[in-house]
Amino acid sequence: MADVSAGTLAEMLDERQHLLEIALWMFGSESTADRIVQETYRRWYALDDEERAGIAVPRAWLTRVAGGICLELLAAPGPLPGPGTPGAPSPAAAPAPRSQPARRPAHQQARPDQGMLVRHDRVARRFAAACDLGDTAALREVLAADAIVVSDGGGKLRAPVRPTYGADAVARFVTSLLAGRPGTEVAVESVNGRTGLVLRQAGRAVAVVGVSVAEAEITAVWIVLNPDKLQRWHRP
Repeated sequence: MADVSAGTLAEMLDERQHLLEIALWMFGSESTADRIVQETYRRWYALDDEERAGIAVPRAWLTRVAGGICLELLAAPGPLPGPGTPGAPSPAAAPAPRSQPARRPAHQQARPDQGMLVRHDRVARRFAAACDLGDTAALREVLAADAIVVSDGGGKLRAPVRPTYGADAVARFVTSLLAGRPGTEVAVESVNGRTGLVLRQAGRAVAVVGVSVAEAEITAVWIVLNPDKLQRWHRP
C-alpha cells in the first residue's frame, strides 16, 4: 500500500512553503532555507512506517523539526549535517554511475510506431481530462486492472513513498493527490516524447505526469513532484 497520508498535492505544496517560510524568517537565505527543508524531510523519511503512522499531525511534527534544525544552526553555525559530519546521520551514498552502453547511430535507433503514438495520445488525453475534472470513475475506466502509480518527491516533499497497485486504488490515489488545486493550470504536453500532463501554479510547474499505455489502457502512471526535476518545466 502507498503512504496516502501525504495528502493532496495542494496540501503538500502548502506544507513545503510553510517550512520554507520558517527557515527564511530565521536566516533570510533561500539556499539555506531549502537545505533546512530538505533535512527536515530527510528526517521524516528516516522514520519507519510505524513511527510515521504514529504521528497524528505530520505538519506539526515537521514544523517542530524544522525549528529545531534552525536552532541547531544558530547554536553552531556551519553546514547542515551531511556525509562526513562526525556523529550526524547522513543519507545513503549515491551509487557509482554505471558505464553507459554505446548508442546506435540515430538512423539505426528504433523509432516508436506512429500508430502507437496516436493510441498513446488518445488514451493519455482521456486520462488528462479525467484528472482535470477529478472524475474517479472516468479514471478507473482508462486504467488497466493491474495499473500502478509511482510518485517521486525527491525527499523534498512529503510525497507517498510506495507505489499503489490496482485500477481502483490508483484512480482513488490520483484523484486524491490532484484534488483541491486552486489556481493550478492543467496542460497536456509532451513528456519524454509522449503525451503527458503538466500542472503549474503561476507558471511554475508543480507536477509532471507521464503514463505508460498498452492497447487502450494505462498500465502505469509516473508522477514527478521533486522541485529539482521540475525547473525546466517552468514557464514565464
